[in-house]
Amino acid sequence: MTIVSFLSRRRRALVLCAATVALHYVTIGWLAARIGTADTPREQVPMKVSAQLRPALPARVASPPRQAPVPAPAPASPRPPVPSASRIAAPADPVPEPVPEPVAGPVPAVVAAPVPVDLVAPPVQGGAAPRPADVQSAADSTPAAAAEPMPGRRFRVNPPPSATFELEVNRTDADGTKWSGSADMRWQTDGSTYKVGLDVGISVLVARVGLLELASEGTIDDGGIAPVKMTEKRRSRAMTATHFDHEGKRITFSASTAAVPMAAGAQDKATVPFQLAAIGRGDVNQFGSDIDIQVGEDREATVYRFVLVGEEELETKMGRLVTWRLARPPRPGSYNARLDIWLAPGLDWYPVQIRNTERSGAVTTQTVTKILRPAS
Repeated sequence: MTIVSFLSRRRRALVLCAATVALHYVTIGWLAARIGTADTPREQVPMKVSAQLRPALPARVASPPRQAPVPAPAPASPRPPVPSASRIAAPADPVPEPVPEPVAGPVPAVVAAPVPVDLVAPPVQGGAAPRPADVQSAADSTPAAAAEPMPGRRFRVNPPPSATFELEVNRTDADGTKWSGSADMRWQTDGSTYKVGLDVGISVLVARVGLLELASEGTIDDGGIAPVKMTEKRRSRAMTATHFDHEGKRITFSASTAAVPMAAGAQDKATVPFQLAAIGRGDVNQFGSDIDIQVGEDREATVYRFVLVGEEELETKMGRLVTWRLARPPRPGSYNARLDIWLAPGLDWYPVQIRNTERSGAVTTQTVTKILRPAS
């Protein structure tokens, strides 16, 4: 064997090895790309703000009259039920009642109907960290037995796509003490089911103290979000659960023995902002009248009435956002706190700011700093 033939055979072997290595590299790269494509939806990409939608505000129209609530079945009793004072309209002027004819036999005693009173004390001040009321709903409500469910108004809805939100939290107590922190909010849906999560905390020295955790899951139907279960965990308190029985048309609570009749379109505290977003995406003109939504909380259910305040521009870490502000003003006898929610029409009507003003004057505001959407 000559030296030339040996070198030629050696070159062929080297070329064959190089070609094999290159082929393996290309194959591995192709497989990695395919595998990466399958995992892409799990990744999150920041949502950018460019041209923003500015829909015209709807003309204000009279709200539909509220229908009489559906009373819960009353236990059998030989005595007729006594109507609640909250359901009897007081006359403008006192009208004398006719004096009945005297009859034989005992006369039944007259029972005074209870009058709703505010039993909620203002938040306790002091301590290592405050215990603010829920940042998304009123901390002051009537007992569950006094909550009157209303036959729900059907809305045209289009729930927003999945997203994760990072928010900054700022709170000012009634005495002027200021706190700051952060919150994470998650909205996940596949079009037929959903999950919502909220985790709120404040900064104390160099640590973050968790204040509130909300989690809700359920389905999506023609009326929008249909919760099945919501759990709530507050600092130094046991977790509570609220259950929505859609077949039995009632709401039950782990922290209470009450069972409240459920109205159509009932929500929980975690889903309210996203149901409002779904209503806006369904038809903005629906905001031309009041939006009444029954909301199940930790031990009661209350009808929240939202009104459209108007268009506002918010300064956020994402830039200046065009928003529609919806407010649930205090309503004596039902709730004594104010709830404001800012929806961004140009960002799928996502809730980008939430503010709760308590009866004591304490204010908690959550403002979006980043919106992450699943990569397509």
